[in-house]
Amino acid sequence: MDKHPSYEALSPYLSKYPKAAGSLFQTYNDLRLAQQWTDLELVELPGCSRCGMRGRRPQMDDLLCVVPCSLSESLSTDWIRTTFKELGSPPHVYLAINTEDSSIVYYKISPGIVKPPL
Repeated sequence: MDKHPSYEALSPYLSKYPKAAGSLFQTYNDLRLAQQWTDLELVELPGCSRCGMRGRRPQMDDLLCVVPCSLSESLSTDWIRTTFKELGSPPHVYLAINTEDSSIVYYKISPGIVKPPL
């Protein structure tokens, strides 16, 4: 991992949050390299014991928030509330759920009860 080009940007957080290091590394590289997000920045979320990210999808102006986690983690509603608070209360957060085979599924989480679109 330390030979990868993204390691320099991630290294302070990988050592600070070792339990979330794999999810952070995988999600960061997926967003930057595969999905080609721009303005990607790391945001420390100490209440969640990890880092999140803010960035823009290609050809979009909206700044989106992503928080990586592992499929094996147990998350609570308090954890999700803390995530929104530490990210500055965005309208929604994408939860990047990483699996052992390096797959990532992104779930859009919104605060409160949100009616699905028709």
